[in-house]
Amino acid sequence: MMPKRYWWGLVWLTLLAACAFCAELLVGSSGLSPARALRALLGGGDEFGRLIVRNLRLPRATAAFAVGSLLALAGVLLQALFRNPLADPLVLGVSGGAAVGALAGMLAGAGAFALHWYATAGGALVGLLVLGLGRGGGATRLLLCGVVCAGACGALITLLLSMADNGQLRGMVFWLAGDLGWAQRPGLELLIACAALLAAAVCGRWLNVLGAGELRSASLGLPGGPTRALVFTLSAALTALAVIGGGMIGFVGLMGPHLARFGFGTSDHRVVAPGAALAGGALLCIADLLSRSVAAPRELPVGAVMALLGTPAFVLLLRRRPA
Repeated sequence: MMPKRYWWGLVWLTLLAACAFCAELLVGSSGLSPARALRALLGGGDEFGRLIVRNLRLPRATAAFAVGSLLALAGVLLQALFRNPLADPLVLGVSGGAAVGALAGMLAGAGAFALHWYATAGGALVGLLVLGLGRGGGATRLLLCGVVCAGACGALITLLLSMADNGQLRGMVFWLAGDLGWAQRPGLELLIACAALLAAAVCGRWLNVLGAGELRSASLGLPGGPTRALVFTLSAALTALAVIGGGMIGFVGLMGPHLARFGFGTSDHRVVAPGAALAGGALLCIADLLSRSVAAPRELPVGAVMALLGTPAFVLLLRRRPA
């Protein structure tokens, strides 16, 4: 059983995440006061307020929290797999593969629903390629294969952008920089994030063993190859789903797990996994609120805002961890 202080910590973190979620619902650039937005959220107020809050802000806030939680959970799995606190879902190459698939769908004139299948296919193909190339070589080879495939996807993205006409180019670039307006079914993404969180919390003991090293995990009866493949596949699936919902958003998978470890003072994945999911969802809600409010009525790409918040954190981690 976990100590009570961890349970209380999760309760407080849940309250903070709820505050970030509510702030995105009640604050914006449409001229609605927080009190008027709250009345609209509860079903009262005028029709304009209900349209803004319930049809625009609520799906977007749900998408922000779901995508942030998915990326943070993917970061927890990757950092346990590679035993590297600087591992991030972008190193997989799966996010790049999903982006290549989505951009190819845009060039083909696919609709919003079909684009999800294009992105899913691209992410799955790259994930299978990385798994095939990295088979039998341990976590280091898997990481290197992910980096190489991510670089190749970056080159393909550049080629696809060069083939787009002026009418398509702006939408493509904005989506690549992070656009939560693409989330068509944020409730489904949130449900999948909750299911992945439950699975990570239940399997926290095994993640602890995996993070202790290959020799330790083998001595405790944890099969290295199949376990690495399973963890990698799950993290790739979470990353692809997040990219489909919000574009290529970085640093959430890096910052979420570290905030959980720093806040709870432990590396126990039974605590870090739920803490990271809550922290990642709250971070992306805050970043999305800033992207809608800082330059209102213009909207900034949420991925760019998240990168501006995450870059200083990454530099601090590098300073704390010698090369």
